[in-house]
Amino acid sequence: MAAKLKKGDKVVVLTGKDKGKEGAITSVDPKAGKAIVDGLNIAIRHVKQSQNTQGGRVPQAMPIDLSNLAIVDANGKPSRVGFKMDGDKKVRFAKTTGDVI
Repeated sequence: MAAKLKKGDKVVVLTGKDKGKEGAITSVDPKAGKAIVDGLNIAIRHVKQSQNTQGGRVPQAMPIDLSNLAIVDANGKPSRVGFKMDGDKKVRFAKTTGDVI
């Protein structure tokens, strides 16, 4: 199945500790069905110091399940994503407004 959310999409979190917060997707793992959203679902990782990096407690964005994310439409509201044919091209559109993404 084609990925409905892609890198760079502006999304809102529907459930969890970051519910209601918005951010842009930095990476998507379609096989696992998860995405990393910039600045959301932050966990503290303990990194050992090495010759090239400073050690310590480093905040890192963790993956969020795609089912817990919704794309933000032109009106700033969460929307589901659908597919339709626009001539010969398959395009994504916001189901709330019908606008092509």
